[in-house]
Amino acid sequence: MDNLISNSSKNKLYMKEILAIGLPVTLQSIFQASYSFVDQLMVGTLGTVGIAGSGLGGKFSSLVTFTLNAVVAVASVLIAQYHGTKDEKGISKSFYTCSLIAGIVALLFAVPGFLCPEVIMGIYSNEQDVILVAASYLRIIAISYIPMTATLMLSALFRSVEKSKYPMYVSVLAVFANVFFNWLLIFGKWGCPRLGIIGAAYGTLISRALEAAVLVVILVYHNQKQVMNVKIMGLTDLSFYKKISVIVFPILLNEFSWSVGENIYAGIYGRLGKEALAAMTLTNPLQGLFIGMFSGLSSAAVVMVGKRLGQNDKDEAFSISKYLMKVGFIGSMIIAAVIVALAPFYVKLYNVEPEVKKLTIYILCALAAVIFAKILNMILGGGIIRSGGNTHYTLVIDAIGTWVFGVPLGLLTAFVFELPIYWVYFILSLEEVVRLVIGFVVFYRKKWMQNVTG
Repeated sequence: MDNLISNSSKNKLYMKEILAIGLPVTLQSIFQASYSFVDQLMVGTLGTVGIAGSGLGGKFSSLVTFTLNAVVAVASVLIAQYHGTKDEKGISKSFYTCSLIAGIVALLFAVPGFLCPEVIMGIYSNEQDVILVAASYLRIIAISYIPMTATLMLSALFRSVEKSKYPMYVSVLAVFANVFFNWLLIFGKWGCPRLGIIGAAYGTLISRALEAAVLVVILVYHNQKQVMNVKIMGLTDLSFYKKISVIVFPILLNEFSWSVGENIYAGIYGRLGKEALAAMTLTNPLQGLFIGMFSGLSSAAVVMVGKRLGQNDKDEAFSISKYLMKVGFIGSMIIAAVIVALAPFYVKLYNVEPEVKKLTIYILCALAAVIFAKILNMILGGGIIRSGGNTHYTLVIDAIGTWVFGVPLGLLTAFVFELPIYWVYFILSLEEVVRLVIGFVVFYRKKWMQNVTG
């Protein structure tokens, strides 16, 4: 009985800490996901080609985001563990060194996205009208990768030092700005030109630039008030680069490899016809929105588990990890039911053909069936296991899931068996279950639990 009371009290403390760290992150992720959601709703009035075009442009952007998230993940792990030991120099060096790496990565994608978007979009689809629309969207969005990078890094910094409310507040501002500028530029309001899908791209660019600028101002203000003491350092410290390279390169390779796989999936969908592509595109914002609800658990895992590992308290780190996964599983079951219930009403928001609406509903039902694995993988692989700094584990797990199972299953179901888009998506997504099983094996062996600050 005493043990039960003790566990209950501990769980309450865990939940309090999760809410303090994870809730602002969750809300920020929801607001960030609403970028594409808002774009999709507004572009959805332009018809199937407009939806499909913005979807393709967004897929290349997801490759950028996932690759950048590798650097962000490393920064989060390092900052969280240095925060656990109250090492301000370590926090500063981690933030600015990783920011420089992230900036270089962003430029590597932004330059070709701006200069040759038609070539890039031609990889995803053979529908010429869709390619032209997607390329015009991508050329503008590519510029936004720079402020987006700044936002991701600054958000990671604030979250890892347990000040996650600031990125959340700024995200709210950015979403409203995105809606406003989309409305102005897509539909040509208040004397502005009617730009259609290009207007959505400009709206995203402006709102992302605003979001990054405000976060920079907050950081400068906190440094001046000495609430935080994050100074520019570490940029020329080669020994520190060597230290973090052991962590960053496996994650960078992992995220790039996984996102390339995701983009191959997009290419598969893109060659099943514009209706199938449009249906898949319509599901993406909703998927991002619901999964974003649980991103707070993943971020909380990095901070909470990483902090304990930095303090060499492995037992507590393991206990917190199990609780986080329990919360994630229960939540995923609720979300699955919500997706199935909302699907018929969601498709009515768009000006698309009945066939596209029907396909979208079927894909959303397939999503509901596998969302538990998607959410638990995000918490376990993306948060808990990475918090220990040994990123080789997640590299192997994701590589097996994506390249041994996901890509082959996608190619077989789409082009050999010629199954409908919803069956292709469901069978392909079973790779998430494979990754989850392997992830549990790694988790319970506990070899991932390391202190990287020592």
